[in-house]
Amino acid sequence: MSIQQYVENVARQAKEASRLMASALPGRKDEALAHMADGLLARRDELKQANQKDVEAAQSAGLSAALVDRLRLSDSRIQSMAEGIRAIISLRDPVGEVMDGTVRPNGLRIQKVRVPIGVILMIYESRPNVTADAASLCLKSGNAVILRGGKEALNSNLAIARVLGDVLVAANLPAHAVQMIETPDRLAVDLLLEANDFIDLVIPRGGESLIRAVVEKSSIPVIKHYKGVCHVYVDDEADLDMAERIAVNAKVQRPGVCNAMETLLVHKGVAERFLPRIAQKMRQAGVELRGDELTRCFVPDMKPATEEDWYTEYLDLILSVRVVGSLDEAVAHIAKYGSSHTDAIVTNNVRKANEFVARVDSSAVLVNASTRLNDGGEFGLGAEIGISTDKIHARGPMGLVELTTYKWVVYGDGQVRT
Repeated sequence: MSIQQYVENVARQAKEASRLMASALPGRKDEALAHMADGLLARRDELKQANQKDVEAAQSAGLSAALVDRLRLSDSRIQSMAEGIRAIISLRDPVGEVMDGTVRPNGLRIQKVRVPIGVILMIYESRPNVTADAASLCLKSGNAVILRGGKEALNSNLAIARVLGDVLVAANLPAHAVQMIETPDRLAVDLLLEANDFIDLVIPRGGESLIRAVVEKSSIPVIKHYKGVCHVYVDDEADLDMAERIAVNAKVQRPGVCNAMETLLVHKGVAERFLPRIAQKMRQAGVELRGDELTRCFVPDMKPATEEDWYTEYLDLILSVRVVGSLDEAVAHIAKYGSSHTDAIVTNNVRKANEFVARVDSSAVLVNASTRLNDGGEFGLGAEIGISTDKIHARGPMGLVELTTYKWVVYGDGQVRT
């Protein structure tokens, strides 16, 4: 079979499966999800063996430590995948929800009802946990999903997909509701992005170059974020102990992800007190610091920051630091260099907090909390399929509701238009 035939078969099967999934009963979907969670744990050795092949290949290829970390499947991460699925089970099924309704003067009962989007194409890099997250979210929301992971995680993704596929058959749900593209050939992606007769939405998840390539090639609507240049602004009325905890967590807890802080902004009123202590903490955690001229007056041995640094998503233990003279200057910096992903302020001044929230145009704006909290699980959405910085349809963490659209359902008793 040619790649063209293979891709068309996958897309056509997904479309057929999506029609059956749209009317699948909530109980049956939840039962399948429960078996998925159990299956991941029961077959964890199989998953880790497959993952080890990917990890060793990535290390041999010279991938960075951050990328290898994103790829790795440990017992705790498999446990987290299972827990994420169970969290989704506990959530209300959005399909069939009546969002709004009215009765017209002629007696027509008009309802706006949530329905699945249909077929989702998920294109992603590394992080094999995305396979389980995306499949379970699409299943619960009544969609079919085509998964195309990166070649660096192919063995891991195929192992996870086998577990999930076995469950679908056992639960009497359409076997093609979850499909994994088994070839690393990039032509398969190009062909999928042209399959607009079968696929309704594309969600890319990975580096900026991948996402831009998908947007440029796709004839199907795409929901995405390009990168996460996330900021923490420490105000002159901040609790500096709190600011230290938040900044260290935002940068260090997991630096290779899109909601990690890349730039720390510090008000000049607290710079002399805060910068030396935060520099010491960051360096103890292995963080390389790059600062503007004023920052380096307080921490002289810091590497000079370039203009390019302010735009950079490092995804690594590197942090840009700038001293600003006001909240206005902090907001202006974020507007110029940010990516509308996640930004935070640390302050005890409610007025300043509210002003920051109103003026910073990002998918999530946090007050006195780490940027790492912009996450579907942390927001109570269960696992997430991605974070969107778009303003149409979905913004921020995408959970179950964001994987639905709506249709109008109208009940009459013989009405006609005059």
